[in-house]
Amino acid sequence: MERTTQVIGQSGPFLDALERASRAAALDRPVLVIGERGTGKELVAERLHRLSPRWDQPMVVMNCAALPETLIEAELFGHEAGAFTGATKARAGRFEEAHGGTLFLDELGTLSMAAQDRLLRAVEYGEVTRIGSSRPLRVDVRIVAATNEHLPDKVARHQFRADLLDRLSFEVVTLPPLRARTGDVPVLAEHYGRRMASEMGRLDWPGFTREAMAALVAYDWPGNVRELRNVVERAVYRWERDTPIDAIEFDPFQSQYRPRTLAGGAMTVEAAPAQPSAPAEEDAPGDFKSRIARFERDLLKKAMAEHRFNQRATADALGLSYDQLRHALKRHGLISAGA
Repeated sequence: MERTTQVIGQSGPFLDALERASRAAALDRPVLVIGERGTGKELVAERLHRLSPRWDQPMVVMNCAALPETLIEAELFGHEAGAFTGATKARAGRFEEAHGGTLFLDELGTLSMAAQDRLLRAVEYGEVTRIGSSRPLRVDVRIVAATNEHLPDKVARHQFRADLLDRLSFEVVTLPPLRARTGDVPVLAEHYGRRMASEMGRLDWPGFTREAMAALVAYDWPGNVRELRNVVERAVYRWERDTPIDAIEFDPFQSQYRPRTLAGGAMTVEAAPAQPSAPAEEDAPGDFKSRIARFERDLLKKAMAEHRFNQRATADALGLSYDQLRHALKRHGLISAGA
């Protein structure tokens, strides 16, 4: 099945990584793609295939972490009928399926040492042997592998073969995390926001308020682009107005009633305790009114931060209407008057 690959970004580190991948694509050599979860390793692997002379041949994907250790070798190299319990007929492995094309091995670092031994032979000699067979098969496959681990550390811990790493790391493309891609968050947010609005049949795309976009830019994005896409699409889906979106929820599990695991695995649900009011600083200068104003401003700042700058959630938590909260934020200079 053909897929439409979209690699979006304009920051220097991201474009440098894409340029390195594009240069390596034309060479019939293994490439190792490194990056945190959600950085787009599979998209880069597909780019490597599409820009290579093998573009019209199959690209076969195998997630090494998705299979139990007992089945990985059978998936990679195939098996003959009767090779093990349940093998009622012969089956070609991923190497045979990818003959003439590209084999993408995702989560490479999870491979067992036994599977690494057989993978090394396939890479070195261009041949594989099905489980239960003594006859090797010639295969012409270009390997692209990906991992979110630092494999040299695994080699040092004797958890990954040094000779296999040497063979697979002809070129290493390290993808920067989203927090290092300065300027890419607004571009990605606009792209996913417009696409979600179109998917929902909304003719006009209102965009995000400055405060909402500032919150998106300031967030650390541990889940990278995949997390950003979820956050943006959820915000569009929940927004029912024609005005720019200003409600951003980074943690969909956030709730005062979320379950808490107790000792022994039992579950309970309890409301989050009310936050005590912060006393005014005794030594703070100023009259009664200025102290009250300072306390109100600090309370608003703390509540906004606790609710990740979601103004509706903050208003609910403080017992205010949405318009009352907006008025208070503007009065204390926490948002611009025209926002």
